[in-house]
Amino acid sequence: MTSQETGTAHRRPLGNTGLQVAEVGYGAWGISGKQWIGADDIESTRALERYIELGGNFIDTALAYGEGHSETLVGEVVRRNPGTLVATKIPPKNRIWPARAGSDVQDVFPAEYVIAMTETSLKHLGMQGVDVQQFHVWNDDWLGNGDWQDAVTQLKRDGKIRHFGISINDHQPNNAIRAVEAGVAETVQVIYNVFDQTPQQRLLDACHAHGVGVIVRVALDEGSLSGTITPETAFEKDDFRNVYFGGNRKTELQPHLRAIESDLGISTAQLPETALRFVLSHPAVSTVIVGMRSVRNVERNMALADGRGLDAAAVSKLHGHAWDRNWYDPA
Repeated sequence: MTSQETGTAHRRPLGNTGLQVAEVGYGAWGISGKQWIGADDIESTRALERYIELGGNFIDTALAYGEGHSETLVGEVVRRNPGTLVATKIPPKNRIWPARAGSDVQDVFPAEYVIAMTETSLKHLGMQGVDVQQFHVWNDDWLGNGDWQDAVTQLKRDGKIRHFGISINDHQPNNAIRAVEAGVAETVQVIYNVFDQTPQQRLLDACHAHGVGVIVRVALDEGSLSGTITPETAFEKDDFRNVYFGGNRKTELQPHLRAIESDLGISTAQLPETALRFVLSHPAVSTVIVGMRSVRNVERNMALADGRGLDAAAVSKLHGHAWDRNWYDPA
């Protein structure tokens, strides 16, 4: 029986935190009401509820997602469903994404700010404490500098956070190796997908060796690997995907998708399942968070939370489809 039939998603340890998380997590950026245009609060709430009904227990949000709107929606649902784990993130005080090389951590995450933003998130969520608090940007040069670690210690002591992690800058997985090895992060969140396989080079092995939980984001490459983006696809005016898929990128994408389909002998409809199972095939991965703004998407993705990755031959073939590019920069 599938997880959709039983309502029990397969779970994995989140590093050494002691938490067991559904291998398919709920990414709550898309329900923020901003950046991703078209989200409906009623449908978003139904999707969150359905995720939990199907055995999901890990929701990842952030203070910056709709200036707290995502946290508010998540909190309303989680309070009705005790036992659901919540991770959120503190935005950089200087509002610079990603963190710049040479930046001073006191300008980004001073202790007083870390505490204040955590308390703001808890107000949005309507919770006394959050399971995982994360920095929304990171730079390994911050280790040993500033007073942010004092804030993390205080927040844990006060019961406002259970565990601390970092969300690694886009396409910079090696910029967290020192944090992992130093033991300052209990979890890391990182972009990892068929196209961007760079975390395999060092980060994932380091996390596995040091008991750090790995939360994978952008497993479908902002929709590229869903198979639904064509040269004719149009987005709403303020949707960030107009930048991500700007210029000729939607056309440039197509031969890469056809090559994957041909190499693995799959259809376009099988691309998203293949992409998600590829990520889940790595033993260091704890959970992959997927944006799911509709009940239909929740049901489709939660059916994959069954403990099965891809076979070794398919994973090996997909290793040959890495594609080095950064589409977060305007075309």
